[in-house]
Order: sequence, then structure tokens, then C-alpha cells
Amino acid sequence: MTYAIVYDSRTGNTEQLARAVAEALPEEGRLAFGRVGEVDASAAARADRLYAGFWTNRGDCTDEMAEVLAGFEGGEVFLFGTAGFGADETYFAGVAARVAVHVPESAEVVGTFMCQGRMPRSVRDRYERTAEQNPAQAARMGQLIENFDEAADHPNADDLARLRDKVRSVPLG
Repeated sequence: MTYAIVYDSRTGNTEQLARAVAEALPEEGRLAFGRVGEVDASAAARADRLYAGFWTNRGDCTDEMAEVLAGFEGGEVFLFGTAGFGADETYFAGVAARVAVHVPESAEVVGTFMCQGRMPRSVRDRYERTAEQNPAQAARMGQLIENFDEAADHPNADDLARLRDKVRSVPLG
């Protein structure tokens, strides 16, 4: 069975996941590995299975990844991604479900994996400024800062090990 790994990474978090996916799979059968827009799109489209990595953009994947998914007909898809918010499986499941909507009906989602990912320092700075400038928002900003601090350590070795295990649990043909 052939496969391709295509990922969209803004801060390097999802790229880390993509490399973990590659480590979990045999090199034999790999048609493509790389970033959206840089990978050989025709090779990825020919694969029997697409491993599609994304960062969470407003609760979904980016438009570029949505296009890759929409163009993948008739094969299997394994979705993996990072989100700065929500270290909880319910939130992650919602994101994965929104991303899965981009997969054509002729393809089948055979697995998903999500974990937190660190965010740029500018995000935390914005929360701090908002809390200072708008005291009514201080409690909410405090929660967001706490989440930011938790996400700073992800993806970590445990996240990567869980991803490799999940990938191996859905064997290639």
C-alpha cells in the first residue's frame, strides 16, 4: 500500500508530528513527504492513504490543507494536528470532525490524532495586554494565559509516542 504525508505547519508543531508519523511507517510505499504547497501534489493524490497534518486555524484546518483533502479521492485518510487550545479530547474531536468534512465521500477517514501545540509568545503578550486594559476580561485572560503556559510544552515526547502508536494501530494494507 502506498502513502503520502502532507502537513501544514506554522510554528513547527505539526511538522514535529509529521516526522513522528514518518518514523512510525516503513519507507517502502512512501510516495511523498512534505509541506502543503511544497510536496508533489500529484504523488500525494496517487497514494492509497494520505496522512494529513494541520494546525488548528479557527477550529478547522487551513484553506490549503482543506484543498489537499478535498482533492484526495477514493483512498484512506489519517488526520493529525495540533491546537494551541483545549487539552481535552472533546475539543480535539470537534476539530477533527470539522477537518474531516473536507474529505470527499469517496475517501475514508481511518484515524485521527490531536494534541496541544505551543503558540508564539505574542499570543501570551496579547492576553496580558487585554487583561491590563480591560479588567472585566482579566479572569478570562487568566484562563487563556494558563492554557498558553500548558501548551508551551507540547508537542512533547509523550504526544509523539502516542501518535506513533496510533499510526501503527492502523496498519497499511
